[in-house]
Amino acid sequence: GDRGGRGGRGGGGRGGRGGAGGRGGAKGGAKVIVEPHERCPGVFIGRGKEDVLLTLNTTPGESVYGEKRISVEKQGGDAGEKIEYRVWNPFRSKIAAAIIGGIDSIHIQPGTKLLYLGAASGTTVSHCADIVGPEGIVYAVEFSPRSGRDLVEMSKKRPNIVPIVEDARHPAKYRMLVGMVDTIFADVAQPNQAQIVAQNARFYLKTGGHAIISIKANCIDSTAPAQQVFANEVKLLKAENFKPLEQLTLEPYERDHAVVTAIYRPSKKQKTNE
Repeated sequence: GDRGGRGGRGGGGRGGRGGAGGRGGAKGGAKVIVEPHERCPGVFIGRGKEDVLLTLNTTPGESVYGEKRISVEKQGGDAGEKIEYRVWNPFRSKIAAAIIGGIDSIHIQPGTKLLYLGAASGTTVSHCADIVGPEGIVYAVEFSPRSGRDLVEMSKKRPNIVPIVEDARHPAKYRMLVGMVDTIFADVAQPNQAQIVAQNARFYLKTGGHAIISIKANCIDSTAPAQQVFANEVKLLKAENFKPLEQLTLEPYERDHAVVTAIYRPSKKQKTNE
């Protein structure tokens, strides 16, 4: 279940409009200062009683899965003009967990064209769509018809998401919908995930593009130690023209999960730079 609770509206009801931040404010409209994340363009940090990861809400006034929303006064705008952000929970999203875990780059930023394999109901997809913005696009592939329904519903309000209810093992099936992309993110929880990513990369990933792969150890081999499974996946990626860049585990948010980033068919220059 990717749906989670609806989450309260946060902070309303105290003295009429619930003080500052009323609707969906963190802890009843406590003062939150929002600043850009230093390593991840398009991601923000809300600094308050506790720091939270944020993305700019593409559909202000609405949550996708009951997540909290935070409004702040727009700097330099008209008085009372607000910008709304959505809280990105690392326990609900591998990419958010990787950012908090200190990953150097998620290779998803404003303008990115992203192919997202294993989109589920689209909770993380919605945050990726916030990040890539109107210039970017998220092609979201999900095989389960039930999750796919939620995904399709959510993307009706977000024109930069193309929902594709299809099997990621057969990338040719969606070639009429997907163009070349800068980045592939995969969280398909299949034992042959590396192969699935490679097949999609052959069709859609530009040379020098990036892959981010979420590896769940017991999904690939429940008998081997997690570290060995991760190392093996990296080896498989290397055999498919990927050069691994980073690997980090997602503790404490996920057990025996790692995220690996890699560059696809790097040029000589990229080989030395990255």
